[in-house]
Amino acid sequence: MTEGYYDENRALLLRCLACRADPDAVVACHCGECQRRTGSVFGVGAYFKREHVHAEGPSKIYVRDGQEGRKLRQHFCPTCGTTVFWDADLRPDHIGVAVGAFRDANFPPPTRSVWEESKHGWVAFAHDVSHFAHGRPT
Repeated sequence: MTEGYYDENRALLLRCLACRADPDAVVACHCGECQRRTGSVFGVGAYFKREHVHAEGPSKIYVRDGQEGRKLRQHFCPTCGTTVFWDADLRPDHIGVAVGAFRDANFPPPTRSVWEESKHGWVAFAHDVSHFAHGRPT
C-alpha cells in the first residue's frame, strides 16, 4: 500500500484526498460523456473505496443520466470548472477521482479501457490493459 495520493493543485478550491489506500482500479473511459467532460479523447479515473476518499472545499455538482437510468454525480471546482471526482449509482461504494487532478506522473496506469466502441482509432496503450467495447460487466 502506498502512503496515498493527494490532489496537489493548489489553484483548485475543491481538493480530493484519496490518502488511505491504493486505487481499486484505474480506468480509461472512451465514452462520449467522458470525452465531453474532459475535452479530450478519453478520461482516466482512479476508483477508491468511498471510505478512503475525503473531499474538502466547495463544489458544484452536475448530475447526468448513466446507463439504465442510473445517475452519475460529477463534483467540480466552482471557480475553474475542473471535474475532480464523481460518484455513481452503479458503484455506490466507490468514488472516481480524475487521475489528472493528482498531477503525479508516477500514478499507476489504467488497467482497463472501457467504451472502446467510441475510442479514437489512433489511441493505443503501450502496456497490458483489459479492453471492453462497452462498460465493464457488473
